[in-house]
Amino acid sequence: METVIKVEKLSKSYADGFEALKEIDLEINRGEIFALLGPNGAGKTTLISIICGIVNPTSGLVLANNFDVVKDYRAARSILGLVPQELSTDAFESVWRAVSFSRGLFGKPRNDAHIEKTLRSLSLWDKRDSRIMELSGGMKRRVLIAKALAHEPKILFLDEPTAGVDVELRRDMWQLVRELRQDGVTIILTTHYIEEAEEMADRIGIISKGQLILVEDKNKLMQKLGKKQLKLSLKNKLNQLPEALTDYPLTISADKLDLLYTFDAQSDDNGIANLLKQLSQHDIEIGDLNTSQSSLEEIFVQLLKDSA
Repeated sequence: METVIKVEKLSKSYADGFEALKEIDLEINRGEIFALLGPNGAGKTTLISIICGIVNPTSGLVLANNFDVVKDYRAARSILGLVPQELSTDAFESVWRAVSFSRGLFGKPRNDAHIEKTLRSLSLWDKRDSRIMELSGGMKRRVLIAKALAHEPKILFLDEPTAGVDVELRRDMWQLVRELRQDGVTIILTTHYIEEAEEMADRIGIISKGQLILVEDKNKLMQKLGKKQLKLSLKNKLNQLPEALTDYPLTISADKLDLLYTFDAQSDDNGIANLLKQLSQHDIEIGDLNTSQSSLEEIFVQLLKDSA
């Protein structure tokens, strides 16, 4: 895998002594979708802002496509696109002019075909002559995305891109992300919709209190930390467990009609065969079985608790 963003010992402190980032080390691979998760105030936006050259680091090094984002700011910034959280747009400009102007800011030659393609992909083509102030919040969000894509960046940062937007935009947004990744664009996103990260990301990073506490392949993370649960639907109510079953990680549902068995999906012996044998020996009849696995959100919450 080719590294496209390299972060070494990156720290950011403010005059009042607050440490927003604490010696962050991170490598992001070309062409991947990397999801950065963390609670409010964890340092997600600060990290993105430093990589994009908007905020200066206190110490450390950031390379974007081998360009130092401080020493080689213009070269680094030319390959980076950023969709910020805030809906700050040129209110009196038309959609077309605002997006075209963004392309020109990066020294790119005029390319009406690319601007049209971008606007069409975001369902903005019919609004191209509308002033931005006349658009809805969701449409303004689309304009921010179009502006970030106007100069054809190789690396795209999406900072809470679907926060507070409608379902249609969210669907369009993720379809666009998939298409960009197919074209070789590296995507780094932050989101509070953890199910989006679970669906879209190749790797997950979790940041808490300015520290990167985990970076892992999403599938490996799910396998390593995700617990599976077996739900056994009973034919008859069970008020309490027989003594021989008390050593199993079993709980009885509130209505007394289900047994819930939690186990490690990666273990060679999950204990299910022995459990079923014990249930049969105690004349506990099973009507149905089904399994479920921990979601990324459950894993995320648990990791934050463990790091507190």
